[in-house]
Amino acid sequence: MLPFHRVAADDFAAVNQRILDQLHSDVPLVENIGHYLVEAGGKRLRPLLVLLCARACDYKGSDHIDLATIIEFIHTATLLHDDVVDTSDRRRGRLTANAKWGNAPAVLVGDFLYSRAFQMMVALQDMDIMAVLSDTTNTIAEGEVQQLVNAGDPQVSEDNYFTVIHKKTGALFEAACETAAVLAGCSAEERNALKLYGRHLGLAFQLVDDALDYRGDPEELGKNVGDDLAEGKPTLPLIYTMANGTAAQAELVREAIEQRSADKLAEIVEAIDACGALEYTMERARAAVDEAKDQLAFLADSEQKTALQQLASFAVERTV
Repeated sequence: MLPFHRVAADDFAAVNQRILDQLHSDVPLVENIGHYLVEAGGKRLRPLLVLLCARACDYKGSDHIDLATIIEFIHTATLLHDDVVDTSDRRRGRLTANAKWGNAPAVLVGDFLYSRAFQMMVALQDMDIMAVLSDTTNTIAEGEVQQLVNAGDPQVSEDNYFTVIHKKTGALFEAACETAAVLAGCSAEERNALKLYGRHLGLAFQLVDDALDYRGDPEELGKNVGDDLAEGKPTLPLIYTMANGTAAQAELVREAIEQRSADKLAEIVEAIDACGALEYTMERARAAVDEAKDQLAFLADSEQKTALQQLASFAVERTV
């Protein structure tokens, strides 16, 4: 367990139990796939953000447990749908749900998790939280569609890339933090600060993920290195290489994106390294982390605030 998890250990245990309780269904396949996903583990960063932000804002109630569960269900639903769209067969070192059960069950259980999240959301009876999360799920869906449109297109700009990763990743991070602030009764300024903390943190995590796709260890990552390339995703390391590499390097990357092929992965990794694309990607991630940490200035000193700062540092120090 990482230090920032330990700070919220009791709340985290309550969230894990709530997840299991809310996975109950009269249809055994729903429970089977749901439990399989829960057992896969993962860092559970989004629900952790709810717990840490709520407590950092001196929240004394218990609704943050349900809110964290809602955030985790939305995230898990997006992963189920992502893996079908990307035809992925590995996540967190195990078979994806679609590889194990097929595409249709994976999509439908993703729908179940979305709808269960909204049932729980209604039970919270907070229109502000419902507004944030309904907007967020719509934004995530837009990001997924835009990423699909971008696949195989080497002309995608850096600005377009950042728009997509904000919608796909940053949006749920910021929603986790902002809704925790709503629950804690924060002022508009404090709510916005935590929203921005989540946004920048989410961008940093996605930037590092995109760098690790060309530098990471497959066993540690739990997925295949080069998967993004095989899917034709024009991520920042590739965009930077096309803009700043030699003509031959740029053409190599362009062809790989257009053909959605990782056949020349070793040569492309060499090109990415040669032009400093990974370092540039990490620089952008470190800048995002600095922006995130700046947003925490209003919080009183507490172990939760320290954990939020540590979490931001972890975003750029991790290897998985």
